Amino acid sequence: MNDNELEPDPVVYIVIGRVWEDEDASPENAIEIHALLTAPEDDDAVRKTLESLSSQGFAEAELDQIGVMDGEPDDPVYEGAYQDALAGNVAIV
Repeated sequence: MNDNELEPDPVVYIVIGRVWEDEDASPENAIEIHALLTAPEDDDAVRKTLESLSSQGFAEAELDQIGVMDGEPDDPVYEGAYQDALAGNVAIV
């Protein structure tokens, strides 16, 4: 790599879905989540999100949308999560 070339910014994905703590829970008991994370591809982002949710004790998950963040969010709710994602963590909001 040439010293004049800059590393590209990491891609921060946002994954939106619902989770349940119990496999037999009704749809009304779902918790909406937004996960922010970095990954090389969207398939990796989905896999990392599901692994993170499982490790946090969620029994079921339905992921509805995946997208790429277009820069740092303006909403203060997501600012910390965005920084966590840049640090290599899966941030669940």
